Amino acid sequence: MKVSIITASFNYADYIRETIQSVLNQTYNDWELIIVDDGSTDNSLNVISEYCQKDSRIKLFTHDNNQNKGLAETIKLGLSKAKCEYIAILESDDLWREDCLEKRIGVLGKFHEINFIYNDVEPFGDEGAVNITINYKNKYFPMVNNIHTPFNPLYSFYIVNLVPTLSSTFIKKEILEKCDMNSPIKPLLDWWLYFQISVKNDFYFIKEPLTKWRRHNKSYIRTFKSDASEKKEPDFHKELYIFVKRSNLPLRKKFVCKILSNILSNHRLRKIFESSLKKIISNNLLRNSYGNDS
Repeated sequence: MKVSIITASFNYADYIRETIQSVLNQTYNDWELIIVDDGSTDNSLNVISEYCQKDSRIKLFTHDNNQNKGLAETIKLGLSKAKCEYIAILESDDLWREDCLEKRIGVLGKFHEINFIYNDVEPFGDEGAVNITINYKNKYFPMVNNIHTPFNPLYSFYIVNLVPTLSSTFIKKEILEKCDMNSPIKPLLDWWLYFQISVKNDFYFIKEPLTKWRRHNKSYIRTFKSDASEKKEPDFHKELYIFVKRSNLPLRKKFVCKILSNILSNHRLRKIFESSLKKIISNNLLRNSYGNDS
């Protein structure tokens, strides 16, 4: 089975060479690498073009007139160029372990119905950012490590994003194509996508760090925060519930989502809720199949 890898590139000339090389080093080699540059002003295009000339599996695309259109539009362009049934996303500053694709394909061999696979990650790079990531993983990931997969994380995504980075994901193309890419908060595009997918799909978690997640001060979410204006962002949890309300879900599940949305939208209630956070996540993660109205 051939896999389409989508890499969104923007001013990461210092990193993207390593990223591409980690794809070339894969033990599973039936892939195409689609790199979409989002208006880079550094040497990224030259670096990418160099690899395109060496390996026909690597393809470079840009927006019209080399415009900068943002991550969502860049992924959409990559999807339109992808020819394969499954999509692996690799951000242009991250790396894969050599057996990353092989392990993911192995899961599909056992669970043909799974549309979303993700794996554990190994953070590296800026020490401060790495420590924040490790603390986050230590708080939430022990719960994921103890569950039986596949599982359905719909309720859990109201509380926390359990998928650390797009570079850890492997998704059926037709599922990703159906997603609304217009995240109410741009840096939370990944969380917005995962939530939509979890409404009607179980997830499979590979408990191995197959992705090396680079943490640094030039990352997209940090750059976005530094450039953001003072305008008030939409309430993300309410937007999640609005999406659920439009979805074909059992009424009881919609009711639970409504409760979670209200709690998490209230600062005082959220603080109280934190004390029982782990228990609630664990209880819901243990259940698979979104259609089981329990």
